Amino acid sequence: MWFKNLTLYRFNKPFTTDTETLETALADFTFSPCSSQDISKFGFSNALGKKGNALVHSAENRHLICVTKEEKILPGQVIKEALDEKVAEIEEQENRKVTKKEKDTIKDEITTTLLPRAFSRRSQTHALIMPELEMILVDSSSATKAEELLALLRKAVGSLPVIPLSFATPIETTLTQWLQAGEAPAPFEMQDEAELKSDSDEGGIVRFKQQVLQEDEVLAHIATGKQVHKLALHFGQSIAFLMQSDASVKRIKFSEEFRAGNDEVGTEDPIARLDADFALMGSELVAFINALNQAFGPLEQSV
Repeated sequence: MWFKNLTLYRFNKPFTTDTETLETALADFTFSPCSSQDISKFGFSNALGKKGNALVHSAENRHLICVTKEEKILPGQVIKEALDEKVAEIEEQENRKVTKKEKDTIKDEITTTLLPRAFSRRSQTHALIMPELEMILVDSSSATKAEELLALLRKAVGSLPVIPLSFATPIETTLTQWLQAGEAPAPFEMQDEAELKSDSDEGGIVRFKQQVLQEDEVLAHIATGKQVHKLALHFGQSIAFLMQSDASVKRIKFSEEFRAGNDEVGTEDPIARLDADFALMGSELVAFINALNQAFGPLEQSV
C-alpha cells in the first residue's frame, strides 16, 4: 500500500473517468498467468491485492490501480549452449555450415521446447490517478515499467494525454542552489546524502553519504562546475526521500509516527485498514506533490 518510489506524470487534459467506467475499461485487460508457451503476460489485477476484489480502489476521487507482469526466466546462456550444441551436431553430420536463418529457426525451436520447464517471476506496479493534482503517480523507480503501465492504461481507456513532470528551471539547478545556501525551503529539510555530476563529458560523478553537505569538501565540487543531481530530503515529519534531477522521487519512506495515525483502525478488518492507509497516504501525497511543485516550479509548459 505504501508507495516507495514516484515516477510522476501530469495530464494535458483533465481526467474525468469515474470509478465504475474505469473498472469496466480495465476489465478487458486483466492479468492472466502465462501458459506453457507464453514468455510473458501483463495485465491489470486487484488494486488491493489478494484482499481486494476490484481492479480500481477509489477514495476521495483518487484511484489506485495495479498491473501484474509474469515473465518466464529462461537464461540466455542456457539457450546459447543448446543452440551451439545443435549447430555443431548438424555441421558435423552434414559437413556444412549452418546459415544464420537456420540458427534463428533452431533458436526458436529450442525456446519453445524449454519454455514449459522455465520458472516464472511475477512483479506488480501500482499507480495512483490523482485528478485533483491532474497527475498520475506510478510507484516505480523504473521509467520503463512506468511507461508500460501507462501504455496499458491508455489502451484500456482509449486516450491518456500525459507527459512526464518537468519544471521550467532544471531541478539540478534548484538542488545546487539549496546545497550552496545550506538549507532547503520549508517544509523540506536537507539530509546527509547527495550526488553531484559534471555536465561536461570529461567530468565525473561524486557521491556523498552520511556526510555534512555544508562542508567545504562538498562545496568545492560545486565550485568546479558540478551540480546536484540527487539530494536526500525530508518532507515535514512524514516522508524521507531522494529527489532526482529527472523529477523522479526514489526511496520514499513514510515515518513510523505518520503511519501510526491509523493504529486506532486496527487490523481485524484488513480491507478497512488498507482503505484507511490508502486515504492517509493519498492525502499526504497531495500535500507532498503540491510542496514539490511550489519549491521547483513553475512547471515547464507543454507544447
